[in-house]
Amino acid sequence: MLVLAGAGSGKTSVITRKIAYLVNDCKLPAASVAAVTFTNKAAREMRERVAALVSANAAEQLTISTFHQLGLKIIRTERKTLGLKNGFSIFDGEDTRTLIRDLLIQEHGAEGDQAALIQQRISQWKNDRVIPEQAVAAAQSPADMLFAQAYLRYQRALTAYNALDFDDLILRPTLLFEHSPELLTKWQNRVQHLLVDEYQDTNSSQYLLVRQLVGDHGRFTVVGDDDQSIYAWRGARPENLAQLQDDYPGLKIVKLEQNYRSTARILKAANTLIANNAHLFDKQLWSELGYGDALRVIRCADEHAEADQVVAEIVDHKLRKGTRFGDYAVLYRGNHQSRLLELALQQQQVPYHLSGGTSFFARNEVKDVMAYLRLLLNENDDNAFLRIANVPRRKLGTSTLEALGTFATAQGCSLALACARISAAEVPEAGLKRLREFQQWLNTTRRRCASDNGVSGIRQLLRDIDYEGWLVQISSSEEVAERRMSNVHFLVDGLQRVMTEEGVPLEDAIARMVLRDLLEQQDEEEKGPDSVQLMTLHASKGLEFPHVYIIGMEENLLPHRVSIEEGNIEEERRLAYVGITRAQQTLAMTMALKRSQFGETVQCEPSRFIDELPADDLQFQGGDENTQEANEKRGEETLAGLKELFA
Repeated sequence: MLVLAGAGSGKTSVITRKIAYLVNDCKLPAASVAAVTFTNKAAREMRERVAALVSANAAEQLTISTFHQLGLKIIRTERKTLGLKNGFSIFDGEDTRTLIRDLLIQEHGAEGDQAALIQQRISQWKNDRVIPEQAVAAAQSPADMLFAQAYLRYQRALTAYNALDFDDLILRPTLLFEHSPELLTKWQNRVQHLLVDEYQDTNSSQYLLVRQLVGDHGRFTVVGDDDQSIYAWRGARPENLAQLQDDYPGLKIVKLEQNYRSTARILKAANTLIANNAHLFDKQLWSELGYGDALRVIRCADEHAEADQVVAEIVDHKLRKGTRFGDYAVLYRGNHQSRLLELALQQQQVPYHLSGGTSFFARNEVKDVMAYLRLLLNENDDNAFLRIANVPRRKLGTSTLEALGTFATAQGCSLALACARISAAEVPEAGLKRLREFQQWLNTTRRRCASDNGVSGIRQLLRDIDYEGWLVQISSSEEVAERRMSNVHFLVDGLQRVMTEEGVPLEDAIARMVLRDLLEQQDEEEKGPDSVQLMTLHASKGLEFPHVYIIGMEENLLPHRVSIEEGNIEEERRLAYVGITRAQQTLAMTMALKRSQFGETVQCEPSRFIDELPADDLQFQGGDENTQEANEKRGEETLAGLKELFA
């Protein structure tokens, strides 16, 4: 079954209630039902909602996870067949980029600055299921060959480090199932019904994994909306929706077109805009929530006036209507657009929450502690070793580490093992003494963590290295050091919680923590209940707000300049559609007549998407469009709001 669920039509309810139906009515064993989505937050929400619909025992047995968590579960179960040793590492984006850069510098000297580009290309290859040897065979230009050889070298290094990267979590299970029919049959028997959320965001590898798991019987329910496919830049293929019809001719299609979120006028604008795109499936959103207010288009002199206008409007509207700051969201195409908004909000003392800040696991203090943990579990993790060899400082100089690396390469062993084997012939006596001390301490700590059931051993590790003192040394103030140390405590407490709640050993808890975005949990606690929400259009998907502002409705911003040059206007239009359909009651779109770019002032053109909206439903502001009558009405409402406030 394919459920085409339009914006605001209740797609999460479709999946949660279908799970309950399969377990409660169809009597399928809960352990044989699996649901996958794309974010930890969505999986968590789904799990909570399902828990209210099935028994506690059934809720525990269900598999509700992200695609990558499901892939990790398969890899962990079939680790030996995949040739992985126990305690394998999972490289995140920064680990991957660092490894590629080091390999490039080692082999090509000055090519290290291409690491980010090569990382992106390798990710595309893995998502398209191209292995290194195939990439090398297909290379035609010198640049292609450099990228393909880097991929080959990178993959060999991952194998040597007993490590996987994020893309491997989907790629490796699909290759495993392709080459091991008996294992595929085993997993098909384990997953008797598969449910997939946000199906339009699947890439080639994810679609293949779905197809492999459901096999020919086709027991699956996928929910998606081709109009909300906004991730082509990371490999998403909305055409996977159409591919289902080819692969499963008996596919049943259900359309959900009633929207429970927005006014009819907002939906009319969204429908009119998206009708300019080619469609796999036609649908028309409708609502019973009334026609609603006109959509406002606000023209501002420049980007400073735009930020000031939006903030002034939010403050004024809140005063007039008696709303909360948490009822307002400001959406934009690029993160850089938030800076002026933040200044204007701070100036007016308006509380706000910025989504999409630094990921919890991207913070240096968290990466340091995670590197220690990875090294305790996998002594072959050279990436982790190199990160923490001098954190805190142990007087292990670059020359000592280089000598160690050369020796490890010659011996074909990891850096940690090389510490025990290297002699004074390869490294000076003082350096050798420090390496041996470091290695002995690591071994002692590893044994302690194994015998103390993990977390108390980790707390002792942090005391041994006086990590808190180190943070005080390298931070700009004691307050900053304290905040960074609280992140470390949050990480360790999180490990304890995973071990306790999920009944897993330390090794599994660390692997799960790498895949779990703790920032989402932390932010829920930090942001407070009443803040204006600032986020990109991409980050807004799946959310809803009573009052929405979309800023920067200009050519080269939305649609973005790169998308115009590459002819990807349809995806940009879907992005605008996502933004419009976040609004429940009111929607305002702003544009600047000029903007500063790289020190120059450039004239701006209104976005083509404004022209594609129904003209009768738009109310323009700025210039001569403000009528005296409208201004008087607004003034009266503001005065009434003030009187009520002081009453």
